[in-house]
Amino acid sequence: MRQGNSGITRRTAVKTVVGGTAALTVGTAPHASAAPPPDGTSQPSDELTLWYEQPATQWEGEALPVGNGSLGAAVFGRLASERVQFNEKTLWTGGPGSPGYDHGNWRAPRPGALDRVRDLLDAEGSAEPERVAEELGQPKTGYGAYQTFGDLLLDFPSAPAAPGDATAYRRELDLGEAVARVTYTADGVTHRREFFASHPAGVLVGRLTADAPGQVGFTLRTTSPHEDRTVSARSGRVTLRGALQDNGLLFEAQLAVRTEGGSRSDGDDGSVTVTGADSAWFALAAGTDYADTCPGYRGADPHRRVTATLDAALARGHRALRREHAADHRALFDRVRLDIGQRMPADVPTDRLLSGYGDGSTPADRALEALYFAYGRYLLIASSRPARPGEPVALPANLQGVWNHSTEPPWSADYHGNINLQMNYWPAQAANLAETAEPLHRFVTALRAPGRVSAREMFGSDGWVVHNETNPYGFTGVHDWPTAFWFPEAAAWLTRHLYDHYRFGRDTGFLRRTAYPAMKEAAEFWLGNLRTDPRDGTLVVTPSFSPEHGDFTAGAAMSQQIVHDLFTSTLEAAETLGADREFRERLTAALERLDPGLRVGSWGQLQEWKADLDDPVDDHRHVSHLYALHPGRQIAPGSPEAAAAEVSLIARGDGGTGWSKAWKINFWARLRDGDHARTMLAQQLRHSTLPNLWDTHPPFQIDGNFGGTSGVVEMLLQSHRDVVDLLPALPSGWPDGSVRGLRASGDLTVDIDWSGGAPERAVLRAGRDGRVRLRCALFERPCTVRESAEGGVGRTVRVRDEGGGTVVLAALAGHTYTVTPRATRRS
Repeated sequence: MRQGNSGITRRTAVKTVVGGTAALTVGTAPHASAAPPPDGTSQPSDELTLWYEQPATQWEGEALPVGNGSLGAAVFGRLASERVQFNEKTLWTGGPGSPGYDHGNWRAPRPGALDRVRDLLDAEGSAEPERVAEELGQPKTGYGAYQTFGDLLLDFPSAPAAPGDATAYRRELDLGEAVARVTYTADGVTHRREFFASHPAGVLVGRLTADAPGQVGFTLRTTSPHEDRTVSARSGRVTLRGALQDNGLLFEAQLAVRTEGGSRSDGDDGSVTVTGADSAWFALAAGTDYADTCPGYRGADPHRRVTATLDAALARGHRALRREHAADHRALFDRVRLDIGQRMPADVPTDRLLSGYGDGSTPADRALEALYFAYGRYLLIASSRPARPGEPVALPANLQGVWNHSTEPPWSADYHGNINLQMNYWPAQAANLAETAEPLHRFVTALRAPGRVSAREMFGSDGWVVHNETNPYGFTGVHDWPTAFWFPEAAAWLTRHLYDHYRFGRDTGFLRRTAYPAMKEAAEFWLGNLRTDPRDGTLVVTPSFSPEHGDFTAGAAMSQQIVHDLFTSTLEAAETLGADREFRERLTAALERLDPGLRVGSWGQLQEWKADLDDPVDDHRHVSHLYALHPGRQIAPGSPEAAAAEVSLIARGDGGTGWSKAWKINFWARLRDGDHARTMLAQQLRHSTLPNLWDTHPPFQIDGNFGGTSGVVEMLLQSHRDVVDLLPALPSGWPDGSVRGLRASGDLTVDIDWSGGAPERAVLRAGRDGRVRLRCALFERPCTVRESAEGGVGRTVRVRDEGGGTVVLAALAGHTYTVTPRATRRS
């Protein structure tokens, strides 16, 4: 088998079975940014491919997604009439131009409303959500929803009507190449379709070929549910243009068809027909006049930009576009490779692999687990990329990433700030996809301006705030759904992602320009809004609500943990920058008085509320009071709080929706229980995963995919408490394996090999000078640490032993450190 770079692969190792055991010889790991193979191909292996023996009959759970961050498409693989549903991420109803849009701020002053609720909670201890929503909430107006752009339909007059009328039908999504394909044979001719979304070129591309000349013929047409639109075709170029009735947002898509051989003609209905061609390809560009600037949220008419994008792609030609796309995708995807002893069974399509998933004990089960991990990284690359030159904005991944086939998607396919938006980006740093987080950073920065208005008008406060749900139009206020309208902690939680980006990359310029200003303003909000709890004199959030669960109270655990995390991180950031001494003093004083939200209750649980209200038979899907365990860093492994968190997790059980199971993978990994973490991964695959491996709430909701990928990383590598912890929660079901290219805080790239459940080799590449604390079972026995610079000869270096398998290494930027067991002499 050819050696290739891939998201999951058989590692660069040779396994030889000797007497029933596997002897392991491990090759050198490439650098995280290793160049792709010169031939522009990746490993031809089903281990990197989702594939099926029939077309998709429905969008949700069957169609195969491609995307470039801004454009997304879902490929059905139908024979006689192919459907490619497509999206452009800024096509949203609501916001300015939509009647009554108010950013969620109160439409009339409510003097004393917050104080009345706070006084009520002080007097009675709790309040029903409906009562608080009546006082503080209001119905949404002009909120809007993410929209489908439309469909490309390709009608093939000579194609079989059904897969049974063809042979060798296969529909697939190649994760390594980021390409969706359909192949089949009819009347002795093999037909092939290929679709990809290029980030460098900003276009969706399709190509149709046959292995006999003159056999490619089809009519391409577009449909769209948006009524105020026109469609025209001229010289093989289709233009779909319109304005949303709701808010007047301008939208435009252009696609052009090119052929080799045969003929091409335009239809009066805006269609293009190809007859008798040897091959044909098309490119599609799309955009709107959305801009992420408050208060207008409008930019230039998209026509000129869309035209220029498509013209540039056509000038490049298909071959160059395809090569450029593959190299761009692999530069991100190939950074990480995972081997957990998987072996993809021959001739078993992905839907049958999923339905046949067992107890996780077989190589086929592990193949699905590894494929699911790689798929999460693929989906993040496809749904979240920085804006291209000339592109006005790149929005972050929403509840459905970038894929949506509806004008009324579930939960508006919006941005939920009480976990879902944050979960989308859990894998970004540690799974070596830091670039994909840039749209989130930009989105958070853009929320600050409307968030200041909400803070001032609703709280009479400095700083900025955003609540439970938001949209691209700066909705930072409230609505009136009682159990999901109030969550002012969302801004603080979102800034954690900015600080994590700094912690992993150590870019003080990013910290100074982007992260710290947003963190400081969020902290200013809470410095002005914490209240003294009459029960014990601590500072608490009031009113506070543990997301979607229970009553309103003062000082709910999640609220306190998030504010503690914000204050701690902001204080660290200010100290790093040497900034704002007086502000640091205020933060320090507030932290000393802040209730940390880490109470152990009467049955040993970590309390969800400040009062001991937890029900031991409550199995609610949210486990919000464990924020301090993950994604926070307050709770240390082995501490009494960790033991209490475990009690809470056991009580809540292994059920829940897809994203809930994904969070529990991460929780159990942080508790260093790899077997239970893997049990949760199995639960997610068995009960919350659709045939195309999309996560389901239900319905489809992409955060579970990203949370699951994050959970796999957490089993293998953790660095949230300023120690790089190798294999902290390795499941017993993954006894032999390797991982390449994970990232740890402190600008470190990490490779690990293990055998028999124990680490055998670790490689760290340092991006910065500095002390690195490492924890690994390797350091519990004699080992050797060799340092090498690029092109240099390795030398043995000393580390300071802190005991318990923890050492301190003085790392140098650009140097690689390889840890192996020390050979022992035989007597």
